[in-house]
Amino acid sequence: PQDQLLNMTLLEGPIGVEDLVLLEPLEEESMLKNLQLRYENKEIYTYIGNVLVSVNPYQQLPIYGPEFITKYQECTFYELKPHIYALANVAYQSLKFRDRDQCILITGESGAGKTEASKLVMSYVAAVCGKGEQVNSVKEQLLQSNPVLEAFGNAKTIRNNNSSRFGKYMDIEFDFKGSPLGGVITNYLLEKSRVVKQLKGERNFHIFYQLLAGADAQLLAALKLERDTGGYAYLNREVSRVDGMDDASNFKSVQSAMTVIGFSEEEIRWVLEVTALVLKLGNVKLSDEFQANGIPASGISDARGVREIGEMMGLDSKELERALCSRTMATAKEKVVTALNVVQAQYARDALAKNIYSRLFNWIVNRINESIKVGIGEKKKVMGVLDIYGFEILEDNSFEQFVINYCNEKLQQVFIELTLKEEQEEYKREGIPWKKVDYFDNGIICNLIEHNQRGILAMLDEECLRPGVVSDSTFLAKLNQLFSKHSHYESKVTQNAQRQYDHTMGLSCFRICHYAGKVTYNVTSFIDKNNDLLFRDLSQAMWKAKHPLLRSLFPEGDPKQASLKRPPTAGAQFKSSVAILMKNLYSKNPNYIRCIKPNEHQQRGQFSRELVATQARYLGLLENVRVRRAGYAFRQGYKPFLERYRLLSRSTWPRWNGGDREGVEKILGELSACTSEEVTFGKTKIFIKSPKTLFYLEEQRRLRIQQLATLIQKIYRGWRCRTHYQQMRKSQILISSWFRGTMQKKRYGKMKSSVLLIQAFVRGWKVMEKGRGFPLHMWFLLNCLSCWGDGGAGSKSYLNLGHTSVRWRVCVRVFLGLLRVCLGVWLHAGKICTYVWLCLLARKDYRKYFRSGAALTLSSFIYKSLAQKFLLGLKNNLPSTSILDKKWPAAPYKCFTTANQELQRLYHQWKCKKFRDQLSPKQVEVLREKLCASELFKDKKAAYPPSVPVPFRGDYIGLRGNPKLQKLTGREEGPVLMAETVRKVNRGNGKTSSRILLLTKGHVILTDSKKSQAKTVIGLESVAGVSVTSFQDGLFCLHLSEISSVGSKGDFLLVSEHVVELLTRMYRAVLDTTQRQLPITVAEQFSVKFKESNVTVKVTKGPRGNGNGKLSCKKKGSHGLEVTV
Repeated sequence: PQDQLLNMTLLEGPIGVEDLVLLEPLEEESMLKNLQLRYENKEIYTYIGNVLVSVNPYQQLPIYGPEFITKYQECTFYELKPHIYALANVAYQSLKFRDRDQCILITGESGAGKTEASKLVMSYVAAVCGKGEQVNSVKEQLLQSNPVLEAFGNAKTIRNNNSSRFGKYMDIEFDFKGSPLGGVITNYLLEKSRVVKQLKGERNFHIFYQLLAGADAQLLAALKLERDTGGYAYLNREVSRVDGMDDASNFKSVQSAMTVIGFSEEEIRWVLEVTALVLKLGNVKLSDEFQANGIPASGISDARGVREIGEMMGLDSKELERALCSRTMATAKEKVVTALNVVQAQYARDALAKNIYSRLFNWIVNRINESIKVGIGEKKKVMGVLDIYGFEILEDNSFEQFVINYCNEKLQQVFIELTLKEEQEEYKREGIPWKKVDYFDNGIICNLIEHNQRGILAMLDEECLRPGVVSDSTFLAKLNQLFSKHSHYESKVTQNAQRQYDHTMGLSCFRICHYAGKVTYNVTSFIDKNNDLLFRDLSQAMWKAKHPLLRSLFPEGDPKQASLKRPPTAGAQFKSSVAILMKNLYSKNPNYIRCIKPNEHQQRGQFSRELVATQARYLGLLENVRVRRAGYAFRQGYKPFLERYRLLSRSTWPRWNGGDREGVEKILGELSACTSEEVTFGKTKIFIKSPKTLFYLEEQRRLRIQQLATLIQKIYRGWRCRTHYQQMRKSQILISSWFRGTMQKKRYGKMKSSVLLIQAFVRGWKVMEKGRGFPLHMWFLLNCLSCWGDGGAGSKSYLNLGHTSVRWRVCVRVFLGLLRVCLGVWLHAGKICTYVWLCLLARKDYRKYFRSGAALTLSSFIYKSLAQKFLLGLKNNLPSTSILDKKWPAAPYKCFTTANQELQRLYHQWKCKKFRDQLSPKQVEVLREKLCASELFKDKKAAYPPSVPVPFRGDYIGLRGNPKLQKLTGREEGPVLMAETVRKVNRGNGKTSSRILLLTKGHVILTDSKKSQAKTVIGLESVAGVSVTSFQDGLFCLHLSEISSVGSKGDFLLVSEHVVELLTRMYRAVLDTTQRQLPITVAEQFSVKFKESNVTVKVTKGPRGNGNGKLSCKKKGSHGLEVTV
């Protein structure tokens, strides 16, 4: 897929070398340098062929989760960056599709990340296998077994906060479809001595602290426990909590996980009760007593504690006391009861506690196996995950380290044999002659330890079983006699015989030359730890208990099953377990994860070369690389090789229609560096002998990719230009047609409106002309008709004058004459009114043809034109992009003043942002310091303006060339922020003396300028404030808090030539360290505390008046000091 092509593949832009097989030169120094380079860039995984090297990052990295699981599930092993998911995917795919049982061997010392690696492998397998209700239930049970086993089997050690104190091998069983069916867990050698004793700085097993922190009050009362961990002798009182670990919430998680696995509520309660019993056994106090015959004996001094334990066990307290304080020796004829002294009774008590806890842990493992076991008749495939302790070399190595290192010797033997066997089988499959590889065979060391008759373990068992006086010294003497000439065994006796002197070898020690180096073992307690005896009285007492779980843990206490046969020793049991494990591993296809711890302090980002070099030797990494490179350093199938390098030949690029092998031969035949000595063709793979040949191929591929990329860019640019031209041409045609159409429409609209306007004027003129030619008598007639009407009784009486007198006739004539005059006036007025009325009617009819709102449209058009002209003119007259250039064109009209000011502000902000984007982080930091100085001293102190153009240097004394001063600061302080020579004003006489001031992220250090010795160290949290004058002088006062040790002596009055830079950096350091702002007071008079009295310091200008001359101090009484600058 195309997405996969974008991912990083083998040797394409990696950090360092991703596969150490290709490392040149092959030396320990180059290997360590490569691992450190990758670790510092958070690349924690590296390959050695198919072996994964994992360096613990001590932090959560964003390289896990569903997205990465999907990514690695779809790719081959070398296709992506090295990752634990890649190795888990190879193992799972080989199991699913090739029917090959797998095992994943995870090794490394405590704190290297073995447990986390096993969790990641299991989470990956759970994510990629099938789904379904039953399958999901099995997956959940397998995953939830981890928190339960961690709670009961892990503890905080000096090297690791979550160290596995047992070895674990889990077989995950799958069906033919690759879905999980269940599993089987095997545990090895639980460190049960931790139950009763822990080293300084270590804790007991997690479950004890989780129970006390997470159980509610009701549960604690039922278990007869108290929440305080300091009340239990078996718990280390110095270390009760671990950073980053919440015991209370982890206890809830353990209870939930046990429920998911299938533990019933009753079984969970039993487990917690037995755990509480172990805690309470440690508080059983034993006291000295004497029998009647004067023989020392022991007794219980705390009857209440034993009574509570007996109640929880369901056992009579007297029976328990008898079992703890006496021992029954049984022979074939009689039983003899012997009283134990206090030391023996304490040994018996501790042995009982260790055995109870160890058997409880085994019971939990077996109970988990019952829940996740697979039916007998089902056909299954198996993937084993081995998480076991790595090679250990401590200051005092005892029996535990001996068997652990023996197990690692066996694992190394398996690793070498299986690696060589796999190489040999691959060569045979590919038809390539096998050449013998020289390597160190550690079989001689394994025989030294495990030989049935003459091995160290056999001698230890023989010494434990033989009658007579047996001690660790007799065991060591037997080893010295038997192995005096063995090349891998040393002791004080053998060294003296060879006249060698080694002060590191003790009289009670012997040394074995392991494959990873020499280890010195102290034989003290070898006999006791190998015997691992529990008195029969205690076993029988536990079997008599009514507690169901506790009773089942001691089946040998049943009198019916009592046997006088001695139980097998711890060494014999471990040897047998290792033999079974080796047989299991030989039957599976191995996959290796080598875990490395980068530092002893569990700190992220720290890489200790010495520590990593030691672990690399323990793990045999260089030996592994040499075995892988003994024949051919690189091999790959023809198809992926052809896909990667086919672009190097014109015959295979861009298409190749022939076979994969023919294509590879064609490619390599055209390359001069790939000779027949360097390249061998197998049946399905190509083998390359030297890493240089592979690097040559990669370099040629890189150059060819650059050529092809240039060609693609050229073709793309041509296509883009042609496409852009065609789009512009089509757009131009479209715009032209639209423009012409729009112009014609506008012209037609103007013509139409003009015609309508002309028509309206013509019609109005016609109406006026019609009114102007109307006859006058017709106006009169109309008016008369409108006034009088055309008949009626009234009018007839007035007009009918035939029968009236002459007098009435005269009156009528006069009236008619007057009426005629009035009618003339009325007719003229009526004509005017009629004309106006007709015009109004005409305007009403033709109003729709006249345009409305013309003034608003014209004003809007004019304003837009002015705005366009203003903006275009502003575009052409923009000032320079320099942030110091504050010129700006004036607005041409007052209406644009506000907009012009806003545009000026936006343009200035844009210039500032563009300037900030061009700055480097270092320049940004310099400007931040200058900004801080401006906020503190601008317009307040006269020395500020001259300091603005001067860059802050920080080092004014050449600190790099003075290693004595560098040692004063300490590595944890970080870089020195300010180093300069200052003058300290004497508290008594006002005189000044030279001092060197060093400012770090946490302290102000004043040292003697001549001896380079620290005079005063002031923590920044003790600096209460600073007082400084407003003049151009460098005088300032450090006010210290009274609660500090330095502050009790009084404040410091100092003179600096770079006071602005010094106080600015001090202000920022205090803010970063204490999250508070340092008060800086600018005044000419301030109070200074000298020892127990306060002195008022008054600063005045000298005769020059500029405030930058030399300082002179003069005391004014006991409470005054006048400083002239």
